[in-house]
Amino acid sequence: MSTLSRAPLNEAALESALASLDGWSFDEDAIHRTFVFSSFREAMSFLTRIAFEAEDMDHHPALYNVYNRVRVSLNTHDAGNKVTELDTELARRINHLSWI
Repeated sequence: MSTLSRAPLNEAALESALASLDGWSFDEDAIHRTFVFSSFREAMSFLTRIAFEAEDMDHHPALYNVYNRVRVSLNTHDAGNKVTELDTELARRINHLSWI
């Protein structure tokens, strides 16, 4: 299990985290990013990689897929559905997994 904080980030910490997370934005108490791949197969491969990373962190994002698009939304249920350090770390790992 991850030792990252599950406490909600304050506004300054969230803004700082987003500044270092390429492609991510904040809306409706979650951070989001959409990835567009060249095919459905690539999108599904990416989803599988996210699943293994998320499971390793004991954190489970909202994942949406339509053909070659994957939208990821992150917040922490244990923190009242607010963004935490756990979310920003998973976002960093997801960015690292992406080949686009």
